[in-house]
Amino acid sequence: VQLVESGGGLVQAGESLRLSCAASGFTFSHYAIGWFRQAPGKEREGISCISSSGDNIYYEDSVKGRFTISRDNAKNTAYLQMNSLKPEDTAVYYCSQEDSNACPLGPINALDTWGQGTLAIVSS
Repeated sequence: VQLVESGGGLVQAGESLRLSCAASGFTFSHYAIGWFRQAPGKEREGISCISSSGDNIYYEDSVKGRFTISRDNAKNTAYLQMNSLKPEDTAVYYCSQEDSNACPLGPINALDTWGQGTLAIVSS
């Protein structure tokens, strides 16, 4: 299993970033995909998850209304569109292969597979 995150960068507060997660080594369309982030000095937290079909989506409260998760099963890629970014969104962002086709309570990454992450820095 390989997960490759990209799309991070340095932006100002209020701007946007679109993160991508390119997956390989498993049948992408069979599994839910989650997004996590780890801010400096803090624990990694799950912020969003999308079911295998894309029909069911979870957002953690702090990103709800600003972030949009999506996936393209034909491209084995998931996305996280981040709008209205705040300095507190500064973190390394990771995607995860979940262990089932849905994640109604959020991502848990039970399979413990991580990519290298992509760093998003939001300046005030």
